[in-house]
Amino acid sequence: MLKPEIEDGQASLADPQFRADVLAGLARRPRAIPARWFYDHRGSELFEDITDLPEYYPTRTEVALLEGLCPELHQLTGKGRAVVEFGSGSSTKTPTLLKCVEPSAYVPIDISGDFLRESSRTLSAAFPELLVLPFEADFTRPLNLPHTIQDAPKLGFFPGSTIGNLIPLAAVDLLRAMRASLGEGAMLLIGMDRIKDPGVLVPAYDDAQGVTAAFNINVLERINRELDGTIPVDAFRHRAIWNDDRARIEMHLEATQDVSFTVEGRAFEITAGETIHTENSHKYGPRDARILLRSGGWTPIREWTDDEGKFAVILAEAQAERPAP
Repeated sequence: MLKPEIEDGQASLADPQFRADVLAGLARRPRAIPARWFYDHRGSELFEDITDLPEYYPTRTEVALLEGLCPELHQLTGKGRAVVEFGSGSSTKTPTLLKCVEPSAYVPIDISGDFLRESSRTLSAAFPELLVLPFEADFTRPLNLPHTIQDAPKLGFFPGSTIGNLIPLAAVDLLRAMRASLGEGAMLLIGMDRIKDPGVLVPAYDDAQGVTAAFNINVLERINRELDGTIPVDAFRHRAIWNDDRARIEMHLEATQDVSFTVEGRAFEITAGETIHTENSHKYGPRDARILLRSGGWTPIREWTDDEGKFAVILAEAQAERPAP
């Protein structure tokens, strides 16, 4: 494959953490790249396409749940909270929530700045009276939220079962970071995908149209664009497998032949059949979900599920901080 043309300075302007994660991930065994690097502008667009696929049940199931739980949620949260959405993407589920809880402000947080600003403009047009404060950041660590909402009670929003992308220990760390960011008296509305038949799960991550495959492959294309990579993208194929022992879907990029390439001048060789592990999507039973939330500093107070038990939306409240010994 021909080396992609890179504009002057493009590689040098790449996110330093992206560079570090890619170089370290390609050098390790087994090879792995963190899933958060899927979401450049192109990756964010492809993910929104995935949510419309017939095989991808989580989005439509969660939207239906949000629409049905609205009256009860309004009663439980009250109005006037600042809604803080972690990993907001296109904010497609957000209007349903905003109409329900009558917030004082909305703070979408996302690592993809261009996509964040586009979706914020769309949402501002739909809710002209609402204060919208887009916040470009990595939400996996505690954040200093905009001063404007400092004294407002907060409702965190983390839909889409994105928590499942993290191994359980990292998921607990993230929940604790959210607890620290949102502060005392906060609540969290979170979506969690349930364990179910692999015959339903695997097609949701390996659709017939190949959109998820393009989403997975895009991380290699991003490496070529931003890190002066020479990866022969056509030599890799998308794989989605169910790991029953760990109750998760795994996405991999498998080399279909022996390949050699460089990333920012560093040489790598991958043999045919070897994979780069790009994403986990853990699934949780009801008890597992409650244990995870409590470990992360949240007390579940209400749970809603669809009739088939495919997906759950859980409302939790922040646990009181324990005084230092």
